[in-house]
Amino acid sequence: MKARDCVCDPPLADSFQELSYKSTQAELRQHDQDCEVIAECELPMIDLRGLKSCNEEERHACVEAIAKASTEWGFFQVLNHGISRELLEEMWREQIKLFALPFEKKARSRLLNDSYRWGTPTATSLHQFSWSEAFHVPLAKISEKGSCYGEFSSLRDAMEKLAAAMSELATTLAGALAEFLGYDSRGFPESCNKSTCFLRLNHYPPCPFSAEIFGLMPHTDSDFLTILYQDQVGGLQLMKDSKWVAVKPNPDALIVNVGDLFQAWSNDVYKSVEHKVLINSKRDRYSIAYFLCPSYESTIGSCKKPSIYKDFTFGEYRKQVQDDVKITGQKIGLPRFLLQNISL
Repeated sequence: MKARDCVCDPPLADSFQELSYKSTQAELRQHDQDCEVIAECELPMIDLRGLKSCNEEERHACVEAIAKASTEWGFFQVLNHGISRELLEEMWREQIKLFALPFEKKARSRLLNDSYRWGTPTATSLHQFSWSEAFHVPLAKISEKGSCYGEFSSLRDAMEKLAAAMSELATTLAGALAEFLGYDSRGFPESCNKSTCFLRLNHYPPCPFSAEIFGLMPHTDSDFLTILYQDQVGGLQLMKDSKWVAVKPNPDALIVNVGDLFQAWSNDVYKSVEHKVLINSKRDRYSIAYFLCPSYESTIGSCKKPSIYKDFTFGEYRKQVQDDVKITGQKIGLPRFLLQNISL
């Protein structure tokens, strides 16, 4: 199938075909290997009612379960998380209407503070390309007057409510993980607020070429915690015991995963696990992610000594990631900040 024969919005097929021509056989084989799925899994399920229990044993058991999942999986699911199904479904409907706009309007009209992204501009091979589009919106910009919503005023209302609810949940979970390691949960995470955190609205259009295409290429998250609401199409996969496993969608749960900053802060107790999204050849997939991030000036030091990593600011970390992606086409991440000398 030629790119011009495929109606794609945004024009992902053109980029896909161009990168296919440029990719070497070795790169294509690596891509195929990374798209291989060994099994389907159900993530650890945690009922968060335990965190609000008056029974100290129940509360401690819930904190312990969150920490255990963050140590062994780096991912877990939560029930009774305090975010209503009505709000999540409202946000999902608004998101679908937003992504249904013509590509030119999404790309040119400065919607949501000019936060629209598609594909992978830095990709030099098919292995580095993501078949997706997104709005990556700083929480502080959601209510800002300069953020253009046009006919989507109801989207702003839904995003404001969801951002507030996600922030509360993320702070609660981060506090529990800090508490488990003996840290005062009331002061953690530091410098994480509306000016530093993000909401990302994701859309993965169907791909006519193959189902073995990255909707989101393999990566770890450069934050403390990520909270994900996804539809039931599926496609999220994570690395478990050196194998890719597909995450079975659960309509009643939100997915939480540990980011690089929490792994560094916990001195590798909690794991920031590589994950990816594979697209569906016939169905659209939508998701909403909340990223708990500190200010760029915040120093990420270990909660225990001796530390595995040298101290670094979030700004330094982001810049190193961006530089690596620009030069190598991929993120290197935490290994750059190990105290031991490692050849990269």
